[in-house]
Amino acid sequence: MNNFTRQKKIISIIIVAALVVGVSCFLSRRTGAGANVVDSPFEDLRTVMDVIALIKMEYVEPVSAADLMRAYLEKGTINGMLQTVLNDRYTRYLDPPAYKQMQIDTTGTFAGIGITVGMLDGQVTVIAPIPNTPGHRQGLRSGDRIVKIDDRDTQYMGLDEAVSLMRGKEGTSVTLTIERGKKEKKVFEVTIVRAVIEVPSITSAKVLAAPEWPTAYPIGYIRMTQFSERTAQELDQAMKTLEEQGIQGLVLDLRYNPGGLFTTAIEVADRFLTDGPIVHKVGRGGQSRETYSAKQPGTYRAMPLVVLVNEWSASASEIVSGALQDQGVAVLVGTRTFGKGLVQSIIPMRNGSALSLTSDRYQTAGGRDIDQQGIEPDVVVEWPEPEEGAVQEESLAEDEAGEEESEEIVDELLPQEEEEWPLPDDIQLLKALEVLQDKQPAPAATPAAAFGWELPLAG
Repeated sequence: MNNFTRQKKIISIIIVAALVVGVSCFLSRRTGAGANVVDSPFEDLRTVMDVIALIKMEYVEPVSAADLMRAYLEKGTINGMLQTVLNDRYTRYLDPPAYKQMQIDTTGTFAGIGITVGMLDGQVTVIAPIPNTPGHRQGLRSGDRIVKIDDRDTQYMGLDEAVSLMRGKEGTSVTLTIERGKKEKKVFEVTIVRAVIEVPSITSAKVLAAPEWPTAYPIGYIRMTQFSERTAQELDQAMKTLEEQGIQGLVLDLRYNPGGLFTTAIEVADRFLTDGPIVHKVGRGGQSRETYSAKQPGTYRAMPLVVLVNEWSASASEIVSGALQDQGVAVLVGTRTFGKGLVQSIIPMRNGSALSLTSDRYQTAGGRDIDQQGIEPDVVVEWPEPEEGAVQEESLAEDEAGEEESEEIVDELLPQEEEEWPLPDDIQLLKALEVLQDKQPAPAATPAAAFGWELPLAG
């Protein structure tokens, strides 16, 4: 080792040590000798150092520990530090309540207001209200930006923390400050009373047939709104029911599906593929590449397939739609997808918190990197934009008349009741049916031949 290299290493060590001492002194000044650290806006120093070490070792790209420490001194919070240095909306620190709520997410039952949210341009954004829930009845719309939750500003706030603040005990209320519109922005508050929310992954499974629908043969329609632990099992049951009704083609609707579990995305895609790659996971600096492939057992009977996607189809939705498109199994109809090609690892920490860390990138089955690019459908069909201002601020009032009015003018992009899906005037769905008319229908299956394997029965 030459003298110059040795000097650089010594200087780096001195800088980091100085930063640690600086943080310690700063914390002492902020909290006082006898203060409770929990009451301080600054997290426990040991947790901060653990997070920095994990980022240094596991993050998908190389990161300077000194830069992280400087950012922590400047921002005073772990998430402020992470956003400043990484500019990665998906890497965030989850305090114990937020981590607990994230674990609840995979079960599909919780007490909250009933909206699906995501990060768009660094802001907590409503992807879709869940029909017949408090958030839906109070008129929240796709694209609404949540700028405050009660008195907490959402800037630098991780998605899981935001979700944990919106959830709570049944019957309690939460006040959201909403920013709506792009050209003419409007900011208003809405207070919502929490209720028990049950969120199935499969929210509609129906047979579309003439004369109600323009199709020459019976088409199955399945609407999937998330990828949770139960999704694959729910999909199996839906497919079994539709097969028993003689479907000869299928529309899988992944619009407004923000994703979910990586493993569930692989399970779902595997049901439509007999072999070949589903997704490739690319490690730090592109130095490693792990391929997840489909297997023959459990594959559904082959039939013409269209997958509906839009700008809110993200993450796990893009893994599935990308795999089916790349392998030539499905035609994608709709608009370009969200563009989330990153994989997060959840690392539990000693104090009951966790770090959601971007550890890998993923590529579609065909090797495409779709992060911040999205997936272009085979057939593009734009959905008409609703007029801004269609929902007036007064409709969000808590009085009885306001609630009734908000139910009538809720977001035009979504039906008021989930059982209304599929919509008869859904131009993207109608195009999907048109595409399927050009495909050779699959022979109607006998109940015994519908699946190549036996489904488990609930006891």
